[in-house]
Amino acid sequence: MIHIVFNAPDVEVLKKAIELDETLQGDVIQIKDDYAVGPIKDIYTTEGIEARRQWWREVLAGGDYDGKVDTGDVDDMKTVVDLIVRLAHNPDEIVYIWAAQNKHDVSGYYWLMSQLKDFQGRLHILYLNNLPFINEKGLIFYPEWLSQIPPKEFLKAKKLARPITLSEFEVDPDEWTRLQNEEKGVRLLEGGKKLGQKDYDFYDEDLKKYITSDWQKASKIIHNFLHKNKQTTGDAYILWRLKNLLTAGSYDVQGELKGMKDFEVKGKSAQAAAVTEETPQ
Repeated sequence: MIHIVFNAPDVEVLKKAIELDETLQGDVIQIKDDYAVGPIKDIYTTEGIEARRQWWREVLAGGDYDGKVDTGDVDDMKTVVDLIVRLAHNPDEIVYIWAAQNKHDVSGYYWLMSQLKDFQGRLHILYLNNLPFINEKGLIFYPEWLSQIPPKEFLKAKKLARPITLSEFEVDPDEWTRLQNEEKGVRLLEGGKKLGQKDYDFYDEDLKKYITSDWQKASKIIHNFLHKNKQTTGDAYILWRLKNLLTAGSYDVQGELKGMKDFEVKGKSAQAAAVTEETPQ
């Protein structure tokens, strides 16, 4: 049995769940890239893969994750090739794809399953779409991420597993192709497995709301955005967008535009005063 997840915290919580239920015994594999952002045009070709890697190099340049692209830590194509070889040599092997109700998991699902058509019938999806669970305090909640589910609740989630249907193997890759051909940079979950797309600057206007008339570390601005804004994404992407905003010269900056803790930002007087009134509390 092979379990596939799309976030590092999900790996740990799923491993804890496996310890509680021997019927879940199997290997846990993570798809590491975030396919909810960045270029996905021709994503399965050598040129498309390298274009995406180069985009990530530019996004991460000078920041907290500078150089991570070329460490070999993220190589999803190798992960999938190894998976295909394993499935081809072990006809009884079953794959469980775990996805929660968020754009990151759903984008990863499309990217992955579009490459595994030859194994229809052996791939199961556990899509926790608007399903209630019980948290550590005994209260009902609707998880946005798998890691929010207590390990013992995974035992209930396992019962939701179902094979990916032949119809889905026909329709979902077409949907992923449509998204690729739009050549947008931000994918958003619109409900169910439906993804919409926006331009790379989609988060910019909301991000501006967290820049005030007081000096703040970039890390604080990003932290507030991630915890208060309705639509969010990874911190590396938001740091990149913040740097893009600052290069226009509309804000005061002190320090080097590198990592999140390397520089501070504040709005220029009149502008910041207006923004401060709008800043979410």
